Amino acid sequence: MTTLPPPATELSADEARRLALRAQGFLGAPDRRGGVRGVLRHLGAVQLDTISVLARSHELVPYARLGAVGRRTVDDAYWTDTHAFEYWSHAACILPIEEWPHFAFRRRAYRNRPHWNHPLPDGDYDRVIKQLRTEGPLTATDLGGAKKTSEWWDWSGTKVAVERALMYGEVVCVERRGWKRVYDLAERAVPAALLHDDLDDTECLRRLVRLAGRSLGVGTRADIADYHRLKAEQVDAVIADSGLVPVTVQGWGRPAWADPAALETPPRGRHRTTLLSPFDSLVWERARTERIFGFTHRLEAYVPKPKRVHGYFAMPVLAGGRLVGRVDPAREGRTLVAKQVTLDGPKAAPAVAQALVEAASWVDCTDVRVERVKAPELREPLTRELARLLA
Repeated sequence: MTTLPPPATELSADEARRLALRAQGFLGAPDRRGGVRGVLRHLGAVQLDTISVLARSHELVPYARLGAVGRRTVDDAYWTDTHAFEYWSHAACILPIEEWPHFAFRRRAYRNRPHWNHPLPDGDYDRVIKQLRTEGPLTATDLGGAKKTSEWWDWSGTKVAVERALMYGEVVCVERRGWKRVYDLAERAVPAALLHDDLDDTECLRRLVRLAGRSLGVGTRADIADYHRLKAEQVDAVIADSGLVPVTVQGWGRPAWADPAALETPPRGRHRTTLLSPFDSLVWERARTERIFGFTHRLEAYVPKPKRVHGYFAMPVLAGGRLVGRVDPAREGRTLVAKQVTLDGPKAAPAVAQALVEAASWVDCTDVRVERVKAPELREPLTRELARLLA
């Protein structure tokens, strides 16, 4: 491990929380001029997921920061004018196109990978590349079919080939069409000034560590590594040269690093009140969420229904810089249904009601219905606030 200078700055837990909120776009006036593209550049990665309740996660992320931005506006912002690309970062993520060179280390690792779960049939890779060159952009279905059977894991040779080409960086996902990836050759889709793998692994990692630190505001080594799913030793090798500065945070019990620009001015401004996607980068790392907010967050979509505590797609509620509850939502016609609501206490009712009403308006619902409140005595203050806001 690289020897680091002793921390020059000590932060309280509250100061660290506020730095994190500002870095993630939840404290201060939202950058409406930058819009969805500004949110993407600011965060550096927006996670994709197949689950759609109120909306898909990549739509919920800018909504949480900007308010009622149109869903078509979101897709256009991501996918037009070669502004973004899709790649493996924290998970499958939309990334600013400027980050293309930074993932050269991962593309090289995939090219050198000795074993794959899906075998690549002879000739399929070259055939897919040739077809994209002459006919692209195309979906896997356009290329000849994504699956051999109806089983989700039973990829066709075509799907294996085009996904391998995406990992290698020869192919790029240029948009989602009906949630299907649309592929094109990187040489066409990525601006020429960025289409290179000139950065060595060390420089790629240094830049990604620096960007992760900026997007987090302040974080431990584990926080920073998790942002783009780097290994701890990869972070250790470059963090001293990343531009981040070592700090201590009261109560964290482990070393931390901060964006020096974030330390120059104290975080001030208006807090957002909003529902958060469970895949939002503010809360996607459970240990960090518990450390900063004292809030245990777990997606229960893949938990058997009888074992769920908060619901299938429980969305944390952010208000006043705190996580004050969670809502498991659904839609029935033009009614937003809160299937289960968990409140941090009666004082959380106004914020949760506000978040529900604003989300309902965004998805073109005119009413909100609460089915279950985890603490029954909190049902009345919540429904009273909802009635007032919907009147």
